[in-house]
Amino acid sequence: MLHSSESKTELVATEQPPSSLRPQQADNDAHLVELWLHGRGENTLEAYERDAAQFLDHVAKPLHSITLSDLQGFADNLSAQDLKPSSIYRKLSAVKSLFAFGHRLGYLLFDTARPLVLPSFPNELAERILEETEVLRMIALENNPRNKAILLTFYAGGFRVSEVAALKWKHLQSRDEAGQITVFAKGGKTNSVLIPATVWSQLVALHADESGESPVFRSRKKGHLSECQIWRIVRKAAERAGIEKAVSCHWLRHAHASHSLDRGAPIHLVQQTLNHSSVATTSKYLHARPNDSSGNYLPLGGS
Repeated sequence: MLHSSESKTELVATEQPPSSLRPQQADNDAHLVELWLHGRGENTLEAYERDAAQFLDHVAKPLHSITLSDLQGFADNLSAQDLKPSSIYRKLSAVKSLFAFGHRLGYLLFDTARPLVLPSFPNELAERILEETEVLRMIALENNPRNKAILLTFYAGGFRVSEVAALKWKHLQSRDEAGQITVFAKGGKTNSVLIPATVWSQLVALHADESGESPVFRSRKKGHLSECQIWRIVRKAAERAGIEKAVSCHWLRHAHASHSLDRGAPIHLVQQTLNHSSVATTSKYLHARPNDSSGNYLPLGGS
């Protein structure tokens, strides 16, 4: 059973101006959820929207009247279901994020979900890292120039699918024989990534005198490919390469981080490319695929 790390009697509101002095920015719970979801990537938005709806259906009361006991009851209900630990973690993280957002806006007097403890779960990262040969096979067997460029962009830049889907030609800039891609990353941050010449040349080959506002990766209707369409392109490339795992776009981001670190890229450079806020996040890739172990230094025989 999940429980709070703080006593319920110790739950206090984070210091903010009196509610009478703060403008009311959300009209009701539904409006708050809409504001909270605004600007998120397609996949995150859909998942969080479902998570919020599931939570509100479960508690069946307004957000301002929800107690820590209600939150713990929801957590216990999730634990009793046949859900992956990572799914439970995401759902509870979404609820905590919603309450924190509502409190920051002054819509909720208390951040009631703040003391809710998130469950721990096994690190599945190592299982989601493709071998170099697998990624290169995916790229080599893709005959469609646009789709091949998509795979190369993911692998070379370590981008998120939302970033790739939103790319316009104005976001690409030539740098000698190579190039630079600027994306608007998670959390509203801007990130510029250098792209190797071999990848840049294949991207430039797609450019047919479109304006800067035109999408780099166009659909048949000349608009941006959706995140789901890009996901299907990556999944088909993996199947074509004989990879039986359920590969997603994010696996290519994992591959970028792991393979570049394996080949000696400085961890702070990888952090910068992936736009991680903390080097601790990037270091998880080192632990997911260690190249050495202290056990190798023990007197156990062998080489």
